[in-house]
Amino acid sequence: MNLNNIVDIKDINEENIIGLTSKEVKQRIKEGKVNNIPKTPSRTIPQIIRANLFTMFNAINFVLAAVIILAGSPKNAIFVGVIIVNTLIGVVQEVKAKYTLEKLSVISMAHAKVLRDGEIQKIPIEEIVLDDVLYLETGLQILADGEVLYSNGLEIDESMLTGEADAILKRTEEKLLSGSFVVAGDGYALVKKVGKETYSSTLAEEARQFKIINSDLQEAINKIFKVILFIVPPLSVLLIITQLRIPGNTWQDAAIGAVSGIVGMIPEGLVLLTSATFIVSIIRLSKYDTLVQELSATEVLARVDVLCLDKTGTLTQGDLKLSEVKNIGDRDSEEIDTILAALVNNVPNNNPTQKAILARYEEYDKSIKCIDKIAFSSKRKWSGVTFEDLGTWILGAPEIILNKEYHFIEHLVKEEAQKGKRVLLLANLHNKLNEDLEGKIESVALILIEDIIRDAAPYVLKYFNQQGVDVKIISGDSPVTVSEVARRAGVKNWENYVDARDLPEDDEKLKELINRTSVFGRVSPHQKKKIVLKLQEMGHTVAMTGDGVNDVLALKSSDCGIAMANGSDATKAVAQLVLMKSDFAALPKVVEEGRKQINNLERVSELFLSKTVYSVILSFICSVMFIEYPILPIQLSLIGSCAIGIPSFFLALLPSAGGVKKGFLPRILTVSIPNGILLALFTLGTFLIAFQTGLPMMYSRTLSVLMFAGISMVILFRVARPLSKFKTVMCLSMFGIIVLAFLTPIGRYIFSLSEIHLKHWIILLTVIVLSSPLITRIVDIFRVRVNKKFKVKTI
Repeated sequence: MNLNNIVDIKDINEENIIGLTSKEVKQRIKEGKVNNIPKTPSRTIPQIIRANLFTMFNAINFVLAAVIILAGSPKNAIFVGVIIVNTLIGVVQEVKAKYTLEKLSVISMAHAKVLRDGEIQKIPIEEIVLDDVLYLETGLQILADGEVLYSNGLEIDESMLTGEADAILKRTEEKLLSGSFVVAGDGYALVKKVGKETYSSTLAEEARQFKIINSDLQEAINKIFKVILFIVPPLSVLLIITQLRIPGNTWQDAAIGAVSGIVGMIPEGLVLLTSATFIVSIIRLSKYDTLVQELSATEVLARVDVLCLDKTGTLTQGDLKLSEVKNIGDRDSEEIDTILAALVNNVPNNNPTQKAILARYEEYDKSIKCIDKIAFSSKRKWSGVTFEDLGTWILGAPEIILNKEYHFIEHLVKEEAQKGKRVLLLANLHNKLNEDLEGKIESVALILIEDIIRDAAPYVLKYFNQQGVDVKIISGDSPVTVSEVARRAGVKNWENYVDARDLPEDDEKLKELINRTSVFGRVSPHQKKKIVLKLQEMGHTVAMTGDGVNDVLALKSSDCGIAMANGSDATKAVAQLVLMKSDFAALPKVVEEGRKQINNLERVSELFLSKTVYSVILSFICSVMFIEYPILPIQLSLIGSCAIGIPSFFLALLPSAGGVKKGFLPRILTVSIPNGILLALFTLGTFLIAFQTGLPMMYSRTLSVLMFAGISMVILFRVARPLSKFKTVMCLSMFGIIVLAFLTPIGRYIFSLSEIHLKHWIILLTVIVLSSPLITRIVDIFRVRVNKKFKVKTI
């Protein structure tokens, strides 16, 4: 860094900092002193293949297939083909998602502003080199560890590193850590550490990482598999022993019967389907320019019942326009323009309000000398400048600046606020500039700023109202102004607003107020977080949108943080979802995708778990009664594919409306258990009746397979409700394929079936049709009674 003429770092000011030269940058790159960070830590293709292929369930199935082949019946090992196909589908989907995420991650990559050759340049995080001079302004993330060279009211939020919510004022020579954010002021910092030595590489990895994390849905499924893995080994041993002890059974017969029972107990397709639907959701949402940084985000957003929106950048475009400068004092309007122009050009102008004013006052009298200034911060809500000949001037929220004297102009402010204007006060402080604004304050002019409401806002808000999601607007602006913007946008109960400075300290009173209030104004970043936490304490699932640094704490605390891509690096780093086009209209698509994912998975889980319960019960009864297992592995593959595997894949990806409630695991168990019991009873009953009446073993098995298929189709039709044309055709097609296996010689040969006599066809199909409403009624009664007893919420 070129500081040859500077004896002490304390002598540094804005004018004598020029940063590294291009030659010095090249030298550091050559020496490897570059801020290289690890590549996006998604799984490699070999890792994806290993993760999908080498699973516990695949291992069990391959071992069982080997046993069947050794027993001399390779066609009964066909279930391994289904496992291989499922694995390939999983690999293809995850590879596709990997490329989708990496592409979006590059788009959302963090950038830094550096001073090189005396000019500020915007560069990617990886191009920062040791001794670079970072230019810091409000909203930027600090991407390398450094030391402050120059501070103009530089306030840093280190909450992501320390958990401390309050911003820290940084002075010359004080250290800066990567991963923190500038919340006020501007300045320069000298880079002291790069690459793996800094925090930024870790944060970047965390923000962009592709990972299937444990969601409520996956936690429920994991519990199911723990129970299954606890039951399967001892029951498998018992089944093998009893099958061997059945008179006339060879070890080959025993092996085939035991394997059929064991294979049926393992719902391996459910694991694939859960992962596949998560991954498909990512790919689908990428079409709406939505980056999913945590896979469970779509599921969580689907469960959301309170949506907290930041007004600026969410309901509104974030682009503001200076509407009017309203003279309310004794000063000349020309003098006001001169002072306002000088003020906004002498304080950091990164926030939208100051930019809107600056757009009108780009030209100003440079002879006016600034001798002191305090930059705007969301906590302070004002900025101030002392000029050599013009005194001290303050610009900010009228009620904050005037405090007890605010009532003198309150009617003027409210009058403009009710028109949806953002109102700032330009005031003259008859004293030196100070943090507490001590001294006489003279109100000079009201600065009226207009918000532009997003075109999509009314549609999105209407959607959430219809879905029963309570929308709350949380903003740092005047509550009256925010309320008017909320009214124009279509927020329900927009008239219920409150000034956050009046929030009660009492916990219960605060919760009560939050519950009935729709619009919160003058909210500090810490209060935003507190509102989110109190909503969660009341049992709500809360989503929070935001685009500014002042939203970071609330985004981190919410169940699902949603950031706008044109917002600060801070919000994008902590959010679970990033709207890449900053398009609020994408939110309903995300919610619909999540709801479809959960509701459909819940329905198809019923199919898989019904087969598991059926196999467990049937295996246990066969073991206790010393009878042959009535279903062969290849026959189980036929029914499993046509009545469960294939239809569940389509059902899991179809549109699905309706909200999502807690209690996923109890709900699927209350239907899967009676389903499994009825499947086992009908199948075993058919087998025993046929065998006891003197029918051959193969023919008895064939009849029990037909009954198993029929009752499985009854369950499938019930799961597919409400039936659409597509669902009806799909279900009938699946049943048609099963029937063809019974009717065609090649089907009977492949699936070890006998040709069924017409009278048996009539009897079994009549039983299946007549039992359909009875089965549905039994399952519904069981579900309602269990849900009522254990207070389980229904969909």
